[in-house]
Order: sequence, then structure tokens, then C-alpha cells
Amino acid sequence: MSIKVKGFLKDVGGASRVTALRQQSIDNASAKADPRDPIRALADALHPASMRFQVVSVRDSSPTAKTFRLKSTDGHIPVFQSGQYVNFRLKIGESELTRPYTISSAPYEARGKDGYIEITVRRNRPYLVPDWLFEHAVPGTELVGNMPFGTFYWEPMRDSKNIVALAGGSGITPFFSMAKEIVRGKMGDARITILYGSVKSDDIILRDELEALEKECDRVKVVNVLSGDPDWPGEKGFITRELIEKYSGEDPTYFFCGPLVMFRLIQKIMDEMGVTCRRFRHDVLSHPADPTQIEGWPAGNETKTYSITVKRGVSETVITASGAEPVAVALERAAIPVDTHCRGGECGYCRSQLLSGEIFVPAFGDGRRLMDKEMGWFHACSTWPLSDLTIKIPIL
Repeated sequence: MSIKVKGFLKDVGGASRVTALRQQSIDNASAKADPRDPIRALADALHPASMRFQVVSVRDSSPTAKTFRLKSTDGHIPVFQSGQYVNFRLKIGESELTRPYTISSAPYEARGKDGYIEITVRRNRPYLVPDWLFEHAVPGTELVGNMPFGTFYWEPMRDSKNIVALAGGSGITPFFSMAKEIVRGKMGDARITILYGSVKSDDIILRDELEALEKECDRVKVVNVLSGDPDWPGEKGFITRELIEKYSGEDPTYFFCGPLVMFRLIQKIMDEMGVTCRRFRHDVLSHPADPTQIEGWPAGNETKTYSITVKRGVSETVITASGAEPVAVALERAAIPVDTHCRGGECGYCRSQLLSGEIFVPAFGDGRRLMDKEMGWFHACSTWPLSDLTIKIPIL
């Protein structure tokens, strides 16, 4: 495209002509205000604040995991990228809980009138919601949620074309989505090598589906690494530096998704290998169900019980909280609505204000701004009480 130059004075005087046209539009406009905002209306339609999903099918993905397919009942499914998550708002007993789940289906599968998303969930006894889904989410069940959230996805302007994915347990889900996109040619010429740590060969989540994708496309490679199956013919033990270097290839970008204990091992390996932050991406990490495993945990706090005075506008409620549970869990248990998304302390949706008392916030995953730390704000999903508290939370 060529640009016609009219001359120095005409070119630099262009701003004044635009200003004159703008003033002319203002002078000719109606005196009656038009409340319509077509851009806002379009944005709300493309990215609704709340959506209703219906479960259309449920299938086993391993002996301990299920995949739930969902369709939107009130419109289209917003555009998302492999690695992002959907946040569900679930009514369980008297409480309303919000929980995030990485979308395991590929973005291309959500397009069109028959589009859908899938989440793959592993049963996990210490956490309430996975078991609730296993026992209550059947075809026809309606769920309320919104999407997409998260920044854990491949970005060609930042990441290399050689994706090395390090996964453990249900952390396979974002990489399964990426692999499906790659097979369908939706991620350019990117390729993915998945090092997937599991315990037993008969409990590899999405094993058959991953093997099918690997056979279909030579830009997808899956390496299962089993720690508790001595008869496994493939790689055994844990994912080590030697294994990572063996399968990395040239100019890799490393992605990690898995449990906290595995992340600590992988992060140490990345440091030893000299991998820069730019080349090591990891998903939001949930804190362990046993808080004593958290670095810096104040010993003995898990056995204590506190009271929390919760202020919402002009209302005030006093609840009981265990020293072993995050503030958000105490609020949920007391049926007080709290808006959480990432459940790892990073997104800030559950940002609340500490008016009095002492709290414990793990250094890892503390996504607060510096000013928030100085002014007493905290993220309820990743904060534990160390004394009786008085807090102020948003009204939902």
C-alpha cells in the first residue's frame, strides 16, 4: 500500500481538519442523548459475564477421571485458546462455590452451532467439587459458568514453535487441547512433545485419545513416564533433567501443568538447565489440601480455630474458620458468596480487605500488587487466618 504525500503543510495540518470535522458532527448531533453503545453490546454478546451450559455426555477417561462435554444453552461459546479455563458457579448444599477447570477440548471444536467444550476431571477426595461432578453431573444437568480465563497458552509472538510440555496427573488437559489444535492445523507449524508423568499404565488420563493424535500427526509426540509400574516398557521413574534434555530438541519453550510437588522438582531442573523465564511457562498452581506442605507454613496453625467477622456493605456476619483452610473456603462453608476464579492467588477476583488480625499468605503464587500488600488487601483463596479476623469482601 502506498501513501500519497500532499505536501508538508497539508500533511501536518491534517489534525486540524479532523478536529473541524469532529466539531461539525457535534454541532449536527441531536440534543437528545443516545444511550446505546453498540461496541459494549457486541462485547457483552461475545464475552458474556455468565453462561448456562448443559452436560450432553460423560465418558471415562481413565479409572479415576471423566470427561464432561458441555454445550451452551443461551448462545455461542466465546473464543478461547488451548490452555485457558472455564469457571463454574455451583450450588452445593447451602453454599455457592466457584471452581476453575481447564478446557480439555480444542478451540476449533467450540465453533459453529454444534460447538461444545469439554473438561476432564479427576476424582479427588480432599476437594469437594470433583466428587460432586462425578456424582451429580449427568447428561441434561445444567451448570452456570463463564469463560475464558487464564494466560497459559501458546503465543507465537513470544514462544518458540517447539513446545515441550511437562505434565502430571490431570495437568495433561491443556496439552491435550494443544495437541488437537496442532493436528487440525490450527497452530501454524508448531509441534508438541508431551512428557507425561503418571503412576500406573492403567490410569493414564486420555491415554487412548493421546495415542490416536500421535498416530495422526508427526508433530505430536507423547512420552509416558511411569513411577509405579515396573513392567512398563517405556520411560520409568520421574521426569528428570536427563529425560527432558533427551526429548527437548532445538529451541524449546517449556510448559508445565501438574501438582505443586512436581512443579518444585521441575522448577529446580529448569534453573539447573539455565532456562529463562521467557522459555518456561507454568499454569496457576493450586495450594495443597494439606497446608503443612506449604513452604513457610506456621507450625501448629492447622489445629487452631478462629472467628472471622465478615463485612459486606452495612451487613456483618461472624463465622468460624479452621486454621487449616483458606479464608475463601471458610466463606463458602458458611454459605457466604465469594467470587474466585484461579484458586491459586493470582487472578485477584477474590480480592478482599483485612481490617484487623493476622494472616498467612504463601510467597509462591502471591499475585497481589505491592500497594495491595502495603494497604492490607489479600486474595481469599490463598490466605489462611493466623488469628481472629475482621475482613471486608465485595457484595455479590
